[in-house]
Amino acid sequence: MKRSNWKGPSIQNIIIKKIKSKKIPIKIFNRNSYITPVCLGSKFLIHNGKSFLPLTVSSEMIGYKFGEFSFTRKQFKFKK
Repeated sequence: MKRSNWKGPSIQNIIIKKIKSKKIPIKIFNRNSYITPVCLGSKFLIHNGKSFLPLTVSSEMIGYKFGEFSFTRKQFKFKK
């Protein structure tokens, strides 16, 4: 479900504090947080339920959620 525009984007304050203080990849368990312009150029490790997947934020990703860039299911391939 989409969040109301008057509420603004949902992002944890802990993520913003870590972006400003560190240059190492930041581990994120909350996949429903939005990517804001503050995150631009930062490196993240997004949890998909089993492992952490690396993500470097680019300008095209702003406005999307972190969970959209870490898949939780394996891609199916037919055995030949």
